[in-house]
Amino acid sequence: MEIRPAALEDCRAVAEVHVESWQHSYRGILPAQYLSSLSVAEREAMWRRTVERQPNRLLVACVAGAVVGFVAFGASRDEGAPSDRAEVWAIYVKAASWSTGVGRNLWLEALRHIVAQGYKSVSLWVIVGNQRAIRFYERAGFIAEPESRSSLELGGATLEELRYVRHAG
Repeated sequence: MEIRPAALEDCRAVAEVHVESWQHSYRGILPAQYLSSLSVAEREAMWRRTVERQPNRLLVACVAGAVVGFVAFGASRDEGAPSDRAEVWAIYVKAASWSTGVGRNLWLEALRHIVAQGYKSVSLWVIVGNQRAIRFYERAGFIAEPESRSSLELGGATLEELRYVRHAG
C-alpha cells in the first residue's frame, strides 16, 4: 500500500471511493433515493478544487496503483475552535478494503502531517448511528464531546452528528 498526496488525476478515483463509501456506510441511515442520487462528477469537481486550493490536504491510499481510500484534513472549520486544532474533514475507504488497515494507515499519515504542522488537537464529526466509524475513531483515541451534538438535514432525513476530539501528539 502506498499513501501519498493526491494529484488532480486522482480526483475521479477519490470521487468514486467517496460515493461508494457513502452508499455502503450510510445505508439504513440516509434515504436510499438520496444515496443512489450521489454524483461522482460533483464529488470529482469538489475534490479537484480541494487539490488545487489546498495541496497536501488530501492523501490517497493506493493498492496495486488503484485508489482504495482517502483522507482530507486541515484547520478545524468549527466556529470558536482553538487555532491549534486540526480537523479530519473526510476519511473513506472502499468497502472491499474495509478492515485491511487502509483506514488506519491513512489516519496515521494524516496525523503525522497534522503534528508536523503544529496542531495540538484534532477533531472530526460523525453521524450518530454510523457505528463502524465510531468504533474506528474510538480505537484511534478520539473521545466524543456530547455537548457538541447538532442536527443536519441530508436527502430529506434529519440526522444527528457528534464531534470527536483527541490530542494530536
